[in-house]
Amino acid sequence: MFFGLAFIAVTLAGFAAYLWIALHWSYSEGERAGFMQKLSHKGWLCKTWEGELSLVALPGAAPEKFYFSVRDESIAQQINAAVGQRTALTYEQHKGLPTSCFGETEYFVTAVKVVK
Repeated sequence: MFFGLAFIAVTLAGFAAYLWIALHWSYSEGERAGFMQKLSHKGWLCKTWEGELSLVALPGAAPEKFYFSVRDESIAQQINAAVGQRTALTYEQHKGLPTSCFGETEYFVTAVKVVK
């Protein structure tokens, strides 16, 4: 009985450590600029802010979309105010998150700036 409880405790501690590392260590960081298309608060159990930025490389070219998640409520409000405007997003990429409760994408926006 003791070994079963110890195994469960070690497994839970290992999962918690993995989750902490996945959330606090970023695989990559960068900035993307384009026109803010939308930001929505969605999810069945875990509501997360999910958005898309339309990237326009060349005039006349088909736009590529950058899908992202937002964890900070104040950043979500700034993005909502910038919908329809040219915007630069600073993001961190977190690979290997075990659930979508933290966001549906692996790109988490950390700052937003409206480009004039």
